[in-house]
Amino acid sequence: MLHVHRSDRADGLIEALRDLLAEPPADPFAPELISVPTRGMERWLTQRLSSHLGICANVEFPFPRRLTGDAVAAASGIDPETDPWLPDRLVWPLLELVDEAREEAWLAPHLPSGQERRFAAVRHLAQLFDRYALHRPAVLAGSHWQGELWRRLVARIAEADPAARMQSACARLRTAPELASLPERFSLFGLTRLPAGQLEVLRALAEHRDAHLFLLHPSPALWERIAAEGVHVVRRVGDPTARMARNRLLASWGQDVRELQLVLGPDVVTHEHPVSHRTGTMLTRVQAAVREDRAPDPGPADRSIEVHACHGRARQVEVVRDAILHLLEEDPSLEPRDVIVMCPDIETFAPQIQATFGAGEIEDDDEPRDRLPDLRVRLADRSLRQTNPVLGVVAQLLELGSQRLTASQVLDLADREPVRRRFRLDDDAMARLEDWVSESGVRWGLDAEHRAPFKLSALTAGTWRAGLDRVLVGVTMNEDERRLFEGVLPLDDVDSGAIDLAGRLAELLDRLAAAVDSLRGPLRVPEWASALAAAADGLTSPEEPWQRSELQRLLNDVVDEASGHDAELELEEVRALLAERLQGRPTRANFRTGHLTICTLVPMRSVPHRVVCLLGLDDGTFPRKAPRDGDDLLLRDPHVGDRDSRTEDRQLLLDALMAATDRLIITYTGNDERTNVARPPAVPVGELLDVVGRDVVVQHPLQPFDPRNFARGALVPGKPWSFDRVTLDGARALAGVRVAPPAFLADPLPPRPPAPLALADLVRFAEHPVRAFLRQRLGISVGDYSDEVEDALPVELDALEKWGVGQRLLDAVMDGTEGRTAILAEIAAGKLPPGQLGRPVVQAIWQGVDEIAGQARALIAGEAESVDVKVDVGGRRLTGTVPGVRGELLTHVTYSKLNPRHRLGAWVRLLALCAAGGAYSATTIGRASGAYGQVTVARVPSLSATDALEELSVLIDLYDRGMREPLPLACRTSAAFAAGGNPRGEWESDRFPKEDRDAEHELVYGTSLAFAELMAPAPRADERWDPVERTRFGQYALRLWRGLLAREVVSDA
Repeated sequence: MLHVHRSDRADGLIEALRDLLAEPPADPFAPELISVPTRGMERWLTQRLSSHLGICANVEFPFPRRLTGDAVAAASGIDPETDPWLPDRLVWPLLELVDEAREEAWLAPHLPSGQERRFAAVRHLAQLFDRYALHRPAVLAGSHWQGELWRRLVARIAEADPAARMQSACARLRTAPELASLPERFSLFGLTRLPAGQLEVLRALAEHRDAHLFLLHPSPALWERIAAEGVHVVRRVGDPTARMARNRLLASWGQDVRELQLVLGPDVVTHEHPVSHRTGTMLTRVQAAVREDRAPDPGPADRSIEVHACHGRARQVEVVRDAILHLLEEDPSLEPRDVIVMCPDIETFAPQIQATFGAGEIEDDDEPRDRLPDLRVRLADRSLRQTNPVLGVVAQLLELGSQRLTASQVLDLADREPVRRRFRLDDDAMARLEDWVSESGVRWGLDAEHRAPFKLSALTAGTWRAGLDRVLVGVTMNEDERRLFEGVLPLDDVDSGAIDLAGRLAELLDRLAAAVDSLRGPLRVPEWASALAAAADGLTSPEEPWQRSELQRLLNDVVDEASGHDAELELEEVRALLAERLQGRPTRANFRTGHLTICTLVPMRSVPHRVVCLLGLDDGTFPRKAPRDGDDLLLRDPHVGDRDSRTEDRQLLLDALMAATDRLIITYTGNDERTNVARPPAVPVGELLDVVGRDVVVQHPLQPFDPRNFARGALVPGKPWSFDRVTLDGARALAGVRVAPPAFLADPLPPRPPAPLALADLVRFAEHPVRAFLRQRLGISVGDYSDEVEDALPVELDALEKWGVGQRLLDAVMDGTEGRTAILAEIAAGKLPPGQLGRPVVQAIWQGVDEIAGQARALIAGEAESVDVKVDVGGRRLTGTVPGVRGELLTHVTYSKLNPRHRLGAWVRLLALCAAGGAYSATTIGRASGAYGQVTVARVPSLSATDALEELSVLIDLYDRGMREPLPLACRTSAAFAAGGNPRGEWESDRFPKEDRDAEHELVYGTSLAFAELMAPAPRADERWDPVERTRFGQYALRLWRGLLAREVVSDA
């Protein structure tokens, strides 16, 4: 007999189920069978039954479809595991039929044009046929193209089709109940939808067994009113019960449970299990109104229902966290397991959830006062590719198999945990690989052959093969030599300690190339499975054995389903074949483990919790917008009980509303996080607000450090909102009185102990004193960011890139390399636009290089050498190496316009040479500011050792002062001041960034230091080297530049 038990709360149904199970069956060893719609419901049932009965053992929890499917299979003699009519198996004979008839007039117009969409279209048809058989098999009896395809499919498959099999199975189950190996009683718990086919099987089973159907229905009043009508409704259009609900929320959100009652029919006998309910809050008043199908009673507003309007996803997660912390603080009896957070799109929110809730688990990086209160969080119900990193790698390989394999794509693959483990890639190794990729010019494509489908096989520059060759040749050769080996320019960044890493990179690319090559179709399914397994084995090293085993089980299932069919699939079709499986949910998710559970809306639907939080109910996201399927015959004439994703989401919201006992918390994006434009809530949330009023909405500020988050009563009555002490410091600063920022240093730092001084450090100080202080004394690098990996081949070069090409060519030529060799080396470096695009670029740059080099050769001669120097300057040892020495001439030729930095660098190096006893002079050559191709020459004659030591002592004194505090010195500005030029124009400009915009100067002086402010401070008592100069900046500028300007001659060549 079919017993229907109903209650408006799962608590009432669990009491009825407990009473049922308390009666022992005739066979004490027979298992109890309780069918549940989700694993979350199973977990809750297990815990509640254990609590009530003392133990929950020998109980099976199949899904409803598995329960009825096994019964039909038993009655029809077909193994449910190998049933050819299962959608995943049906797709293969259906694919063969479609391939055979694809040119026939009745089918051709309904198939996709591209071969790559063939499998996806056929799989969709298989799913439609399964739905038809379960809901309305009669729709396939017509003369339309799906009917014809169905009839051919029935003729091809030896076993009876599901509809015919179900009818015969039900008849046999009625006459021979022993065919189904089911206990004398079984139950189905917590359903909100029951297809007609499954109900028919249940009725057949119930003729000789006790079948107990435990239904959650939110409104006993509406159930009784519909039951009193005694109507038998089939078609959704014209359903007389559609407008019967009087409560607005029940009418809008409760279509699924209302139609379930109609599917059961008017003659069903039900047992109601009422439960007592709390009263006195807004939430309980709304719930009572739904139960009694009426408008809610008026009453005072409270916080039992909260709706939070936020700026984007990240703020929603932060607000939910703080809301839960408030509740835990207010009620010591509340525990994290009493709270459920449900989100319709958990994969999108997962990174924000992990970052926000995970912060409470960090113990080493934060001071105790800065940590948030600890929340034990369990992020459950995620997709397989997220929970199993090996499946994530396989999914990425399926995507990469038909793509360009860009630099960022391959590095992203290498950064995945199983791949890093396989090739021993720690953080330092990944950083080095990124540097190699950038320096070697890798953009996309494994090699020229891999670029063939993109019509670029003639171009090898920028491929992974070209970049790897540069790395491997760089192991044994130096790029400075600008010599090509078999057309390959060695990469200069490969030191002896990185040889092993270079080998691992080569192995990674070799295995990736083999994997990509093996994924070229068309192949049969077993061949695809073998290729994917081999690719996973070659590229990953799982942390746990189950990760690889899960992949093998998935592949084995696919091979088993396709057995007996030799259809060949392209890569795109295999991607479609595995997409849903990789997106599937784990069979055992982490529900109700004692932690705060965060999951999607389905697994824990209707499970009572003291606090229910609904995260991310944004307009346009919830309810789901399912595109209308023009091939779905059920949509042409909807019947009651047919599935609809939008009504299903509304039912989920109603279930959540009725499951909350103490609090219901909802968040949505109320304002755009970038433009601050107001956005409405999801329509169902708006309907709830129409019922409870807009006073329950809390408008949160954009930033977590907004002072309103910490002002008592600003967002919620009587208390501040946020618990985050870190952002509290920011809020206090934001709310405080605006004052000028303090000086970067209140007082100079203590002097460093005397130590030898490197010439290179002294040069860097002279070129940029503030930067030298930050880096050499404080260890701070500002604005020194590594280049991002580029994926696109360069089509044109910007000014900085052109300068880089020009400087490299000029350095090579001045070192004696022939022009053609230098150009070939530059082309081999992979930094130029490919092919014919790069030729005019390099020719234009070479013209300027050749003119500068030609004029430089007329002024300097000889081969450049490096000279080591060691000088004692007032008891300080100065050591270093001076490059570019040609005989007794220190030379430097730059592709840049000659500027003060070049001149100062040459001056410091010349002083070191002369102080060491040599009779050296210096010539610095750069582009002139005027005519293109002209050069400017800065000449400094030789100094005596005594004069050089005196000038060095001045610079070392400046250096020592500059290592205690940032000095008011900027290279170009100070040069202009000392030479009587326009220092203001070098410091600031309304049109172009000048030295005031240097990252180091902005850090030390702020972003708005005007030239007048730079000049304002007077010199200290120990800084009055010039008796006339009245400014501190002027004193330092003159002291830095006076010695050079007194000797230097600058002229156009």
